[in-house]
Amino acid sequence: MAKINLLPWHESQRKKKQQEFMIVLGVGMAIAVLAVLLVHFQVDAKIKGQERRNIYLANEIAHVDKQIKEIKKLDVTKRALIDRMEVIQNLQATRPGIVHLFDEIVNTLPDSVHLTELTQTGNSISISGRAESNAGVSSYMRNIENSKWLTKPTLSVISTEKK
Repeated sequence: MAKINLLPWHESQRKKKQQEFMIVLGVGMAIAVLAVLLVHFQVDAKIKGQERRNIYLANEIAHVDKQIKEIKKLDVTKRALIDRMEVIQNLQATRPGIVHLFDEIVNTLPDSVHLTELTQTGNSISISGRAESNAGVSSYMRNIENSKWLTKPTLSVISTEKK
């Protein structure tokens, strides 16, 4: 048999396979690095997009907060105006009442009674005066009780002075 030395050929085949492996490994690494970079850039772009949306939302929230403050100020102003209108309406409604009150005081007053003081506290009126007799005071009390503008007369003090 002939002696053929296959060691150099095996050595060259091994080097060729090793080179092919290194090329495939390099291409695989390059593809992996490229894939990682693509994923990184995509995630980074999404993060930046979300940050832009967050800034936009923060600006809109600040704008809406300003509007809410203005609305609250307007509500306070509106409430104050409504309160003033109610006071004015109450005054307008009770304006003829004082005329009726004084008219009734005069109409219910007998000739023998003279008033010296009139004081109003809330819905209560205190009247002080002088009368020629107790009959005049009784007549005045009956007239007040029969009046449609004056109600619930109460006699507090009767005193007599002899001169």
